[in-house]
Amino acid sequence: MAKTLSSQTLKKNDTAPSFRLMGTDDKFYSLEDFRSKCLLIVFICNHCPYVKARIADLVFLQNKFSTSELQIVGINSNDPSYQDEGFENMVKFSKQNNLNFPYLMDETQQIAKSYGAVCTPDPFLFDQNRRLVFHGKINDAMEPEMTPQVHVMEKNIRKLLNGEIIEKDFDPSIGCSIKWKS
Repeated sequence: MAKTLSSQTLKKNDTAPSFRLMGTDDKFYSLEDFRSKCLLIVFICNHCPYVKARIADLVFLQNKFSTSELQIVGINSNDPSYQDEGFENMVKFSKQNNLNFPYLMDETQQIAKSYGAVCTPDPFLFDQNRRLVFHGKINDAMEPEMTPQVHVMEKNIRKLLNGEIIEKDFDPSIGCSIKWKS
């Protein structure tokens, strides 16, 4: 496990890079398919202890909002040949964790590169116009064994939905490094 902090490539108000990726439900999804007021794109994977510790938080977060308010999209950009990764393992991970949002495969890793994603989880929150409003942590639990006390992403989503200003547009998340193809 290579512990990595997210870094900032996309800046506040940058437009979400487009994508067209296959989901674990065998459907293709593009950025334009999501019409919610808030779009949370989270780079995740199957094996990372940080993702495993926060995946229930993401499922819970999606349940707190209607899909017209918030749509979460998980994207796996890890090298598919890395242990416990690849499409079949994504399907298993999705079922085991009862994912209530699309889980997409970025086999070429180009989408992760276009977003500047470097770790898992690496969350990007976009407004209705698909402009970046926040890049950073889901909550304040920065190690897998920690219990969240401050629900950073939920607070930011509520602010966005209420037309309020999100004071901090970048608050690095921490996780395993994305496993890049050699």
